[in-house]
Formats: sequence, C-alpha cells, structure tokens
Amino acid sequence: MTAEPWLDDLDGTVSAHVVEVDGVPMSGIVAHAADPRGVIVAVHGGATRAGYFDCPGHPANSLLRVAQSAGYTAIALDRPGYGTSRPFADQMDTSRRVDLAYGAVAEFTAGRSTGEGVFVWAHSAGSELAVRMAADAERGAALLGLELAGTGLEHQAVAREILGGHERNAAPAGVRKLLWEPASLYSPDVIGGAMIASRTPPFEGAELRSWARVTFPALAPAVRVPVHFTAAEFERVWRRDPEALAEITALFSASPRVVADEFVGGGHNLSLGHTARAYHLSVLSFIEYCVARHTHPDLPTP
Repeated sequence: MTAEPWLDDLDGTVSAHVVEVDGVPMSGIVAHAADPRGVIVAVHGGATRAGYFDCPGHPANSLLRVAQSAGYTAIALDRPGYGTSRPFADQMDTSRRVDLAYGAVAEFTAGRSTGEGVFVWAHSAGSELAVRMAADAERGAALLGLELAGTGLEHQAVAREILGGHERNAAPAGVRKLLWEPASLYSPDVIGGAMIASRTPPFEGAELRSWARVTFPALAPAVRVPVHFTAAEFERVWRRDPEALAEITALFSASPRVVADEFVGGGHNLSLGHTARAYHLSVLSFIEYCVARHTHPDLPTP
C-alpha cells in the first residue's frame, strides 16, 4: 500500500510523477498520448488531489483515460500547495503559483509533442488558479482554451445557509449535502472523496473568500481564449439559473467564444459521478473546436 491510496490504482496507462520547478517538487499524474492532438491540464478543487481526475476504482470515469483514448495527453496537477509542494505553501503568492503550474506542465511534457497546444480544465476551487493561468498576458493567450465547472459568482441560498462566511465554518454533514447529493449520482465508494482527500494549504481560505466578489470579475475580462463553462444540473453550491450563467459569460468580454452548458445528470463533483464520462466527452467536443480553431485561424467565430 502506498502513502496515497489512489496511487495504487495507477497502471501503465496513467502514471504518477514528481518534477522540480524553481526548487519546488511538483506532483501529478499523467496519461501520455503517442502523437497528441493537444495537452489537457486538469486542475482539481479544494481538499482533494490530482486523483480527482482519475476516479479511483472507476477507470471509465477517468478524464485522463478518456482524453488519452481521444488522442490527448492529459496531466492532472497537484495544485501548488498540494501534494509534494505542500511544504512550500507558505512561500507561494499568486504569481508564483501560476509560474509553478506552467513550469510543471513544461516539465511533464519535456521532450514530447504538445500537439496544437494546452487546454486548461478546472474544477471548483481549482478555477481560481486556472483563470489566473488563462489571464496571464503572454502564456494565457497561447492556450487553446479553458473549461470551468463547479464555480460561479454567487452561492445558492442553501449553500449560504450551510457555509456561512466560509466553507471551514460548515459542519461536515452540511458540506456533504452540498457536494455529494443526490447520492444516487455517485458510487457508494466514491461519496465523500476519502481516497483523494487532502489538507488545504493555508492561503486557500483567503483566496476562496475573495474569488466570487473580487478575483473572478477582475481576471475574466483578460482571458482571450475560448471558454467553456459547465453548470451541473444538481449543483448546490453556486447559482446556475439562466441569469447567473449570463452574468458569468458576460465577464469573458475578450474571449472569442464563450459557451455555458447545463450538464444534465451531474452534481458538483462532475468527474466522479456515474455520468462523468459523458461530461468529459462533452467538453472534449469543445476542445476539438479549439483545436480546429487553432489549426484553421480563418475559421469563422460564432
């Protein structure tokens, strides 16, 4: 048994790696494609690890595996401050976290083709890092595109009642109600996410408190690549009504294309549910559009 239970499920298709970036060990799991159409960089949410995107015990639900089968190299990063980089968390301001993420991607793909480029795919609290990466003036503009899910601009009423001022104030039963119900969406062994759980780094609380009110509205207008936003049918943390989705898409004023989709049959943890494969394939369709747009820059923009 390894120190990280979810690593026991890894095989030759998906492998765990640690690379050094600016003196910081950065960990993640990777599924390489032989001749990739592009690279998908998956950014997990709060209190979890990279294994979120390779659902333990349920390979059909793995983003890494379905992406690889579609011809993409997929990298699930342990976000800066998680995994092997946790001991360095007190040294990480926002710009360094972006540099570490980009540096880790470069190291994971060193000596290998990246196809048409890099697409960033984020879940929940990982959206904060992903939007910062996409808003970066030079490196962000070179991305193929961006997927966000499990986030938003305003909490639903039930989430405000349970979470209060911040998630750390909420009782575990309340958080479970928000993140893991209806229970029929998930296999019983997945509910609660114990296999991929992790402590959150100290800086994350402050980042999350300012995300919807300050960070998201400030950074989204600087994103200049296509954006796909997924709202799960049974999302209980963030507002997902048409008005809320319109406000979110309007933020990305410099993006050449913004798509907001409701994903039927999914809950907050879209990549761990019974419909995870369908969700992954739906976003892969958008990524194919981004690859086509990159390959054919004269393609008309919707």
